[in-house]
Amino acid sequence: DDTLKRVALGYFSYGKEKIRGVVALKAMKKGDVIISIPYELAVNLGAEAGDPTIPAVNLLRKYCETLTKTTSGKIDRSPYYRILPEYMGTDCLGSTDFYSEEALDALQSPLITEETKTRSDNIKTMLEEDPSTLLPKTWIDGESSITEKHLQWATWLITSRVLTVEGGADENVSYRLLIPFLDMCNHDRSSLHVLTGRAVPGGELKVVAGGPIQVGDQINISYGGGMVGNDRFIQDYGFLDNEDGYQMIAEQLIGKKKMAEGANA
Repeated sequence: DDTLKRVALGYFSYGKEKIRGVVALKAMKKGDVIISIPYELAVNLGAEAGDPTIPAVNLLRKYCETLTKTTSGKIDRSPYYRILPEYMGTDCLGSTDFYSEEALDALQSPLITEETKTRSDNIKTMLEEDPSTLLPKTWIDGESSITEKHLQWATWLITSRVLTVEGGADENVSYRLLIPFLDMCNHDRSSLHVLTGRAVPGGELKVVAGGPIQVGDQINISYGGGMVGNDRFIQDYGFLDNEDGYQMIAEQLIGKKKMAEGANA
């Protein structure tokens, strides 16, 4: 695959820590394709909707059925599912969905608190309604029942890793996709690289260079298209962006900007 000749996974310094990301293996110029993933390798979780718990149920079913081998398809997605952030691992705990009541209140942001609690209520409602034809019968150990925590984790995967991609040119529909490898790109609001492609059979989902790239450069993208602030970043990813991220939420609080309802919306 040409993508793996251009880029690979690597580790980068982030303060005192190391973070995993995508590194350039060769120099590229503006307009070059950096990453290209066939649409068929993406996991389509259905049409875009405001409630992330709906595609989360779909993901949870696919994830459990694949890893317990109760279903099979043309493409074996188990290697990809195994490298997703582990259930209730450290990756998810920075998101507000996993905060205690005290920690959530300490943010002193009614907008974030309200949205986080709404997601929690939607998860509880989804489980209470017990759509048995949609939820997996058991967790990946083949024994444990699906709990609120499992659906909460799957919902976080939706908000933190899924991209919203337009369907065919004759459709007026966008789809929520998990895109292997491309979802390993980290965030940089100043990134010039462009996400392109459509969710159609035979399509290619690409990251195109917005400027020159040198060997060893990290390939980052701008989460939310540069249109969201720290209200979304702390909820969906568990980190805070630079001063622009604070400025955007300040404008929301004083009514100059509408609050986004999902980083990938």
